[in-house]
Amino acid sequence: MARQRIEHSAVTTADPATVYALLRDGASWAGWSPIDSFELESPGAGEPEGVGAVRRFRRGRVDGRDTIVELVPDRRFSYTHASSLPVRDYRGDVDLEPVAGGTSIRWVSAFDPKIPGTGPLVRRALDGFIAALANGLAERATAVADARRRAA
Repeated sequence: MARQRIEHSAVTTADPATVYALLRDGASWAGWSPIDSFELESPGAGEPEGVGAVRRFRRGRVDGRDTIVELVPDRRFSYTHASSLPVRDYRGDVDLEPVAGGTSIRWVSAFDPKIPGTGPLVRRALDGFIAALANGLAERATAVADARRRAA
């Protein structure tokens, strides 16, 4: 079974700290992503949404749980995912890179298919979802940054 990989990039005019704050706030995801609802199932080490936190997300009938596994302030947000999807060993890494005028967002997801031979099919099914996450994050971060600029 070949490991599957999905990568999408987006750019925002917001600084990395603004983008990172949106990633860390699970409740905000329903406002900028295809996710319908969020629940903090168990807190992380030292803070509610710290490393080890289990965040439950729903989209339609799909119920998934993300565990935060790595946090590098303003640079990286990493999680593993367990759900009813036919995948194993899912890991998502969101890397933030300062660029002229804002932040580059690179969202990479990798997984193994549970059913041999279905990897490309599952990858294609998830590709648009990951693209929507990256683009929605960039758009919301830009909106937050623009509102702050207007208020200043």
